[in-house]
Amino acid sequence: MSTAPQPPTPPPPIVYVSFSAEINANTTESLLATMANCANQNVAEVCLMISTPGGNVMNGMNLYNVLKAMPFKLTTHNVGNVDSIGNAVFLAGEHRYASPHSTFIFHGVGFDVQNTRFEESKCRETLKSILTEHKRIGTIIRERTNLQDKAVRALFREAQTKDTAYALSKGIIHDIREVKITPGAPVVSLVFKR
Repeated sequence: MSTAPQPPTPPPPIVYVSFSAEINANTTESLLATMANCANQNVAEVCLMISTPGGNVMNGMNLYNVLKAMPFKLTTHNVGNVDSIGNAVFLAGEHRYASPHSTFIFHGVGFDVQNTRFEESKCRETLKSILTEHKRIGTIIRERTNLQDKAVRALFREAQTKDTAYALSKGIIHDIREVKITPGAPVVSLVFKR
């Protein structure tokens, strides 16, 4: 007696991914691997629930560009704090939401100094690098929100915490709402060693 082959299991219509970590090489690779897995399974939509203190600009830009390239609809949801380069990652979402009481922190790019000798050429090179990163991040903010160049430059200088009302008024988010996970939908929680 032969059994008929079973049809393949259809992909879930939505997958929820929880990312609560600093943006660095390790966390970036893990998040991109999870997103690639969703793409390979032909998932129609991914909701990235994100809370991050920010981190490495290079890794954040990598995340932004690859997330935007994914074949599924990406929704990003600020579930706590989205800070620094985390804002660029957050803005990769086609639909963007923030839980009540969540916040956004924008500030300029900085660098850490550890046993570094400063000469004029090194200072100029460092400043040029910072201004280049401001331009890259600023371009994303201008393209994905209704903030203009002057306002973006002010955000980099001010280094202030912004609430959901501000984020909604500036087009950073589309709505203020709690996360509601669809019953039965897969939830992937990325966990990293501290």
